Amino acid sequence: MEIRHDEITSIIRKELEKYKVEMRTDEVGTVIQVGDAIARVYGLDDVMMGELVKFPEDVMGIVLNLEEDNVGVAIFGPDNPDRNIKEGDIVTRTGEVARVPVGKSLLGRVIDPLGKPLDGKGPIHTDKYRPLEANSPAILDRQPVKESLQTGIKAIDAMIPIGKGQRELIIGDRQTGKTALAIDAIINQKGKNVKCVYVAIGQRVSNVVSVATVLEKYGAMEYTTIVLASSLSTASLQFLAPYTGCAVGEEFMYSGENALIIYDDLSKHAQAYRQLSLLLRRPPGREAYPGDVFYIHSRLLERAAKLNDKLGGGSLTAIPIVETQAGDITSYVPTNVISITDGQIYLESSLFYSGIRPAINVGLSVSRVGGKAQSKAMRQVSGKIRLDLAQYNELLMFTQFGAEVDKTTQAQLMRGERMVEALKQDVYSPLPMARQVMFIYAGIKGYLDDIPTQTVRKFEAKLYEFIESHYPEIEKEIEGKQVLDEAVAGSLENALVKFKEKFVK
Repeated sequence: MEIRHDEITSIIRKELEKYKVEMRTDEVGTVIQVGDAIARVYGLDDVMMGELVKFPEDVMGIVLNLEEDNVGVAIFGPDNPDRNIKEGDIVTRTGEVARVPVGKSLLGRVIDPLGKPLDGKGPIHTDKYRPLEANSPAILDRQPVKESLQTGIKAIDAMIPIGKGQRELIIGDRQTGKTALAIDAIINQKGKNVKCVYVAIGQRVSNVVSVATVLEKYGAMEYTTIVLASSLSTASLQFLAPYTGCAVGEEFMYSGENALIIYDDLSKHAQAYRQLSLLLRRPPGREAYPGDVFYIHSRLLERAAKLNDKLGGGSLTAIPIVETQAGDITSYVPTNVISITDGQIYLESSLFYSGIRPAINVGLSVSRVGGKAQSKAMRQVSGKIRLDLAQYNELLMFTQFGAEVDKTTQAQLMRGERMVEALKQDVYSPLPMARQVMFIYAGIKGYLDDIPTQTVRKFEAKLYEFIESHYPEIEKEIEGKQVLDEAVAGSLENALVKFKEKFVK
């Protein structure tokens, strides 16, 4: 077969036309100083704040300081992540801001702040990613907080109600039960279609293992994601952890679902940020914290919201935890977070050690969303509790001086003492709303007044058993209607009278 000259020329011409020279340029810099997981890099003139950069051996870092002649980079990794990085090493821009995998495939998993699994259950399969830093929803994108988020804790649901989309602070000294309250709230979301995220910042790994074990035991891990930056992690990872958790929760919110996120705790987050800031040579301010420690918490907590119906009506409820020193809520970080949130639950060590658990100080605790974030049935029975407890505490202080009191005051003291006992609750034992309503109703109507204080808890347990076996329709109606109408109240009164006769015998 003859091959013509012009055919060969045509084929070569076509192949040359297809050939394209692709040039790829990378903007690189040079490490000029490294230490304490912080690197100073020269030459990255166009790098962005918050951009990820790559060091040798695929070690990643995030840009936190932009200066005239260099940039400050926090290096990611376990302890001593900079041990293989030295002066003169090449640093490459990625052009990407920090982002993490999100979606339902993260439920039941334990991840680090970079989205890598820590639970040994294999890789996370998802094609969804969200940036760690994102704008909070605008005013017009939100709707008022009006839907109740039940924690299952009598004292909170009755007097300090939390609504979906709210930011409610838990504050108190160490070892006063702050984490236990948050875990109770997560356990109580079982069957309520609320996805949960627990962010552990600067915690011992053993503590987080205990939390995961408890959640697994009560079947809560199936709808929960744990983000862990342990005390062994670098300050940069501890700083990123809450933003990672928030990105995971936001995915559910923008998908029209409800999510609850626990930040445990923001005191350690502030300490990690202080460490980073001082290593980056930022000037310290009051109490040696950088001035923008307020900003890092406000931009985090403002992302919690209840979206309007056009955006799907999803919500992200934030419960940050802050640790105080010797009950001092006026120090720098606690006052910052108090001013950002919609209320606080204050746990007092003196109450905790006197056996009142949860050790909630009713006088210093508040929820600023009002009664809208509470079921109508609970609002009907709980209105008088705070007043009764406030009067009881005042009268108790008065009688400590040995003053004689009349019968009316004695009755108030007796009722207050029993209501304090009635609000005690075992850890990891959240109660359904209907049961809380029934027992609080019994308290305010005087059914506890003439029984010994030490038998109040027994009265409560037996009451639930009695109503479940003899009057199950009462609990169902309260749960279904979310209101205590005359018919249900009459049935409950009748049940209480019969149970009281039986209990006293």
